[in-house]
Amino acid sequence: MGTWTRRHLGAALVAAAGLFAPTTMAEPPRVACAATLSGRRVLARSEVFAFLSEELDRLVRLGMAGKLEVELTLWKRRALWFNTRVDSARLTQVIAFTREGYALDGRPLPEGAHALKLDRVAWMLEDRPDATDRFIIQVEVRLNVVTAASLGRMAAWLTRKEGESDANLSTLTGPLLRSIAEDLSQRASGRCEVTTPT
Repeated sequence: MGTWTRRHLGAALVAAAGLFAPTTMAEPPRVACAATLSGRRVLARSEVFAFLSEELDRLVRLGMAGKLEVELTLWKRRALWFNTRVDSARLTQVIAFTREGYALDGRPLPEGAHALKLDRVAWMLEDRPDATDRFIIQVEVRLNVVTAASLGRMAAWLTRKEGESDANLSTLTGPLLRSIAEDLSQRASGRCEVTTPT
């Protein structure tokens, strides 16, 4: 890679890092969930709060989609021992901004994107649980608006000379772009007890 290319790539990455530098948020991202057990069926509902920081909100409003990756794990509590993993589920939901406002998987969010109700997840237990059995749900949520790959394409486009290919990007560029992309993501986790309707 030539000196000119390295200099311009470095300038583009420094500019991108400065543009997306994290600021103090009023409220940290958090996850809440509620789960019920009816017979052998466990139903979990989750909601995420304050996942769009100012930077991520600006990017989504500019037309980039935010990808919410959700992992829910159902655990059975065990007294005096490690909990037993019963099952898990993964969801991917997309938050976007349209002329009508925010939408989650195409579903309009008239109250904005501060609180996002995620898709419900249901499991069917193999055996009917005993009255003494206790279950919990662990929820992990990550929001990505910009990925290392998309930043790499932007950097390559900004610094490419005519006829040059992506293969000429420095090996140092990949880790740096992943680091910037990490700063443009949010993550949070939460858990809740599975209750029995009364």
